[in-house]
Amino acid sequence: MDISGKTRLFGLIGSPVEHSKSPAMYNYCFDKWKLDYKYLAFDVDKNQTSDAIQAFRTFQMKGANITMPCKQEVLKYLDEISPAARLVGACNTIVNHDGVLTGYITDGEGYIENLRHEGVEVKGKKITLLGAGGVSSAIQAQALLDGAREIAVFNKKDAFWEKAVAKAAEYQKAFPSQKITVYDMDDAERLAAEIRTSDILSNATRVGMHPLENISIITDHSLFRKELVVTDVVYEPEKTKLLQDAEAAGCKTVGGLGMLIYQGAAAAKLYTGLDMPVEEVKEKFFKK
Repeated sequence: MDISGKTRLFGLIGSPVEHSKSPAMYNYCFDKWKLDYKYLAFDVDKNQTSDAIQAFRTFQMKGANITMPCKQEVLKYLDEISPAARLVGACNTIVNHDGVLTGYITDGEGYIENLRHEGVEVKGKKITLLGAGGVSSAIQAQALLDGAREIAVFNKKDAFWEKAVAKAAEYQKAFPSQKITVYDMDDAERLAAEIRTSDILSNATRVGMHPLENISIITDHSLFRKELVVTDVVYEPEKTKLLQDAEAAGCKTVGGLGMLIYQGAAAAKLYTGLDMPVEEVKEKFFKK
């Protein structure tokens, strides 16, 4: 559609953003829905977040996706925050409700919807989650909100360890009838024991992504029993070594590309109330 005097602006805020497919994806949907909206990418560093949100208000932008390094910083400048975003302590979507800026987090929703699309529900299930970073935190929160019975989080005892333990304690307090525990990634015996009693194993680390595409955290393939669902948040390559190994052992596997698209679809629903044509978008923008 052409740009008019009534065109409303959406955008991506973060850095770097030049590689993002969000502008193409959202503009395609806006055109398909015949909405007078346009979506642009804005390279914004963390220390520019305040200025970016002020510009958002000044230009009466309709909405925005927030990526790193601004996902936590942006919370300071919003009027309202959704329960999930408050729980995670991060925001990846802003919607302008008649001048009131509300922050949401759709990363966890994307993860859950990706599993659901593949016939997997988390309610009543135990999940072993590799990694405790931002994406992992969003997955933990949404899985607990959706009724996961137990989550075993594994992370290295690095500079992030104390923060991971504190976040898990926060979640445990919010969900006292469910269980969440953080373990040392280097404790191979504990890792094996938790995977053996889990329904779902999820990688939420960068392992599997370039330049680590030939590496998997799980090297003991005997842990891949057929009842185990194995997932990965990495979407490039679409099938990581973890997923290849698990599939070879007979496990059901779910890649990260669906999570990427479904979190975008959740944001689009917040923006417009409309359902993104997920399979169409996947074929058009994400298939090589």
